[in-house]
Amino acid sequence: MAYVIGDDCTACGTCLPECPVEAISEGDPIYVIDPDTCTDCGACAEVCPVEAISPGD
Repeated sequence: MAYVIGDDCTACGTCLPECPVEAISEGDPIYVIDPDTCTDCGACAEVCPVEAISPGD
């Protein structure tokens, strides 16, 4: 199950370099995770300062 970035995202970019498969990209206005690329490792969620990243449904 891919992780998702919620509306609390501040687009700080902290998660971007943490993704080992480069599934995160800049969206408008918040970052987005490509569900087909995400490996569900959770590295992005661990570093998010506003806890805007969570496991998807």
